[in-house]
Amino acid sequence: MYAFIWRKLPFGLAGKLTGSVLLAAAAVALLWYVAFPWAEPLLPFDDVQVTQDSGVPGDPGGGDAVTGETPAGDEHELPYDTDQNNSAPPSPSR
Repeated sequence: MYAFIWRKLPFGLAGKLTGSVLLAAAAVALLWYVAFPWAEPLLPFDDVQVTQDSGVPGDPGGGDAVTGETPAGDEHELPYDTDQNNSAPPSPSR
C-alpha cells in the first residue's frame, strides 16, 4: 500500500517527501480532531473510584484528615490469604 502511494505522488523526490509529510499530518489531524474525541466518552479514563481521603490539603472531597494512626488489630491484617497459592520452596539440590 505504501509503495502504491509513493508511486502515485507527483513531482519527483522532493514532491514525494512533501506529499508524504502532508499525508501523515492529515492522518494525525483526522485522528486527533475526529476519531479521538468521538472515542473519548467510550473509554474509562475518567472512571476513578477513590474511597479514602488522601490527606492532601486543598484536595476536593472533604472528609477527615488522615492521622497516620492505624486502628488496633489492623496493623498487619490483610483482606486475603497470602499462603493459598504459594507452593513450597524448592529443596536445595546437591
